[in-house]
Amino acid sequence: MTNEVINETEESEQNETSVAKETNTENSVEIAEETPHLQETQPSAAEEKQNSNEMDFGAILEEFEQDQISYHPGDLVEGKVVGISERGVLVDFGFKSEGVIPVEEFTTPEGEVAVQKGDNIEAVIRNIYSGDAPPILSRNDAINRKSWDEIEKAYNGNQPIKGFVTGKTKGGLKVDIDGVEAFLPGSQVDSRPIRNLDSYLNTEIEAKVIKFSRKRNNIVLSRKALTDEAINAKKTETLNQIGQGYVIEGTVRNLTEYGAFVDIGGIDGLLHVTDMSWGRLQNPGD
Repeated sequence: MTNEVINETEESEQNETSVAKETNTENSVEIAEETPHLQETQPSAAEEKQNSNEMDFGAILEEFEQDQISYHPGDLVEGKVVGISERGVLVDFGFKSEGVIPVEEFTTPEGEVAVQKGDNIEAVIRNIYSGDAPPILSRNDAINRKSWDEIEKAYNGNQPIKGFVTGKTKGGLKVDIDGVEAFLPGSQVDSRPIRNLDSYLNTEIEAKVIKFSRKRNNIVLSRKALTDEAINAKKTETLNQIGQGYVIEGTVRNLTEYGAFVDIGGIDGLLHVTDMSWGRLQNPGD
């Protein structure tokens, strides 16, 4: 009887051991099945680094494309001179390739090139291509555009502007305003009639813009507008300082058979021939 109990006990322990082994075996199988899945879902350090680099390059490319400015013919741009050759002056203005300005635009009358590598300049895009050809720029167009802007500003603000008289033309003078040609009619040169305009050649003058049309390339100046303002101011001052019986000095401006016109400070006074001398004068020129 005792042996039977012992045998039953041993069999029970063996069964429990067998069950435990089977349980461990099943758990091992489950872990083994799950492990490959975990290995597939978790990339290696090298793969993570590669993916990170691809994301970085993609972000850089996207940022670069966003930073690119769209340029068109006629745009005014700023750039730096990066090279000078017989082909022209190379200018980096932020485009994918440097722009080219004809070297003639920087050449002085003496034949010297008045630009250096590293100079910052403004230019206008004349042509820009989608291929590999470099954009064509113009510095003269940029100067011309800025000059027009200044002239328009002076016209709208009724302000004087300076120019250089370059020559005579029919009815007046040609005036250069920073590369833009303007016309000064002979009747607008001075408040007093000017018979000989040669004295104004190759001189700098100040005048007002009385007519302006960028579309028609038409600018008309008046120096008389400024001289009239000065004369009127002086006239007002003179009238406030003189009265009947005052002794004043003046400059003879014109002689006629009945007397002389004398400028006494913005005002022309008539000195009659009968008041020129104690004696009788036949001719005021005497």
